[in-house]
Amino acid sequence: MKTLLKLAAIAVVGAAALASPSFAALKAGAQAPDFSAQAYLAGEPFTFKLADALKKGPVVVYFFPAAHTAGCNLEAHLFSDAIDKFKAQNATVIGVTAGNVDQLADFSKETEHCGGKFAVAADPGAKIAKEYDAILSMKPEWSDRTSYVISPAGSIAHVYSDLNPNKHVKETLDAVTAMKK
Repeated sequence: MKTLLKLAAIAVVGAAALASPSFAALKAGAQAPDFSAQAYLAGEPFTFKLADALKKGPVVVYFFPAAHTAGCNLEAHLFSDAIDKFKAQNATVIGVTAGNVDQLADFSKETEHCGGKFAVAADPGAKIAKEYDAILSMKPEWSDRTSYVISPAGSIAHVYSDLNPNKHVKETLDAVTAMKK
């Protein structure tokens, strides 16, 4: 019985850790690390270059743990639903993950995920995520769920970290919209 209670206590603590927000080290005003990465848009491969995207306007770089996982599926779908609002602000959205990178081509085109509306980039070894301090603490080979809004000048305009995917779109869209004012 004591073993069962200990296991239950560990499960509760673990669930609380998963549910609590994480905190990114890069703060608003910091220079965003430049990167290039293999990416997919509607299943088609290309090289995403942050510097090129910033020439067009602000960039939302959202890190997510892994393609084809429940929270990441939901987050991609939410960004897909809102993509026209981002485009109206001349903002580029790019999802970046270190998890399940071999599945990104399909993930980028599937209607229930990205729907071919925005690109997702592979980050094998979580190298980009490390530069952005977006590493999932319980699984360091994967990205954390952290979203950055980067100004066209290359500085971090907004950061939002939370494993719950529900508010990332609102947080980043509000920040992009505020940049226009």
